[in-house]
Amino acid sequence: MIATAAVLLALIGAPAQGAPVPHALAQAAPAAEAQAPAQETPEHAVTREPGLDAPHEGPVAGEEKLDFLHHIQDSHEWELPGGKIVHFPAKGSWMVGPLDMTPTKHVFFMALAGFLTILTLVGGGVLATRAERGRTAGKRHNMIEAMVLFIRGEVVMPNIGHGGEKYVPFIATLFFFILFCNLLGLIPYGSTATASISVTAALAVMTAIVVEIGGLISVGPRQYLGTIFFVPKDMHPAAGWAMGIALAPIELAGKIARPFALTIRLMANMTAGHIVLLAIISLIFVFKSYALVAFPVLMGVALTFLELFVAVLQAFIFAMLTSVFIGLVRHAH
Repeated sequence: MIATAAVLLALIGAPAQGAPVPHALAQAAPAAEAQAPAQETPEHAVTREPGLDAPHEGPVAGEEKLDFLHHIQDSHEWELPGGKIVHFPAKGSWMVGPLDMTPTKHVFFMALAGFLTILTLVGGGVLATRAERGRTAGKRHNMIEAMVLFIRGEVVMPNIGHGGEKYVPFIATLFFFILFCNLLGLIPYGSTATASISVTAALAVMTAIVVEIGGLISVGPRQYLGTIFFVPKDMHPAAGWAMGIALAPIELAGKIARPFALTIRLMANMTAGHIVLLAIISLIFVFKSYALVAFPVLMGVALTFLELFVAVLQAFIFAMLTSVFIGLVRHAH
């Protein structure tokens, strides 16, 4: 509901389609049109066919389109209540070799999500050390411990199996970081960093490195190659190796497809929810009728709760798939 109200405020402040032209401009326009034919020379005359409008080279003065994608995409500006805007450094200001390290709106909210993740996990650990044996240190400790134990007991261990304890810190950190990135986009004037394919691709590549390199170290080179060249033990060696070589491209394509699946799934789900919410709320300004206010607002509130559920669900799915991929490498075939 709060996010819906924020969307309404943001769209009210945005210029709508067909905005009225100021009175001064309306008076100046006929005079300019009257002088235009006199200034037009034969060399620059424009031939207009009957029934066709004058050539349109750009938007009419005072008329701007409502662009709500601006509220989803990354930018070097952060809009605040009251029409205030925080300007980040210009693109290319912070260069480290060929890499552009200039902070943007998504970078700021990723840093905030990282801080909240550290505060949650480290704070939960500090509370656990202060708790007496067999007793908890309060409600905050109970909540954090319940979520971490859920990730360990229901996500990591069933999919990775023996030796999965070492992956719990990584997957728990991944879950909380994505969760906070998703939730920060639902607060008023917030931004969803996980709606950017650059962010989700970086998370997917980091996960792929942990999956493949961690699997290689855990099972050894010989068993790791078995995840690409699978040779059944019950088959004749010649037939088994022939099948393994034939299926190797498919197994390799599966390894490459996993990061793409993680990237697109998270980005698409977080982007789609915001687009649908903004599109429904913008119906008020498209039709310019107060009779339609109730329907978009009610739908916006419902979609906000749905987005809240999706924010938690997508963090859970990312953590779950990471555990599954690690387990596939450690216990291949």
